[in-house]
Amino acid sequence: QLTDEITRGKKGIYALRVKGFSMIDALVGDGDIVLIQQMSAVEEGEMAAVWLKVEQEVTLKKVYHEGGRIRLQPANKEMQPMYYPPDDVEIQGKVIGVLRKL
Repeated sequence: QLTDEITRGKKGIYALRVKGFSMIDALVGDGDIVLIQQMSAVEEGEMAAVWLKVEQEVTLKKVYHEGGRIRLQPANKEMQPMYYPPDDVEIQGKVIGVLRKL
């Protein structure tokens, strides 16, 4: 029911289960479920699900455009940012909610 309230009237929303701790300082941790609003571009600094074409996997990071490259910034002081040419990544959508068990 809670997800119905969050998604009411919206299309293109899906959920992903988080693996790892790269976004822990943004209060998103291992095992959490993030709700993603499907879109192909996000604003600077928004948290997004990003398809890494070479690695063939999705990562959850804050997205920044810097010159001719994309910086995927983790929210974890122990981790380094990831840099990619724009053609090597595909924005899948932005995070609109986080669900977790207490």
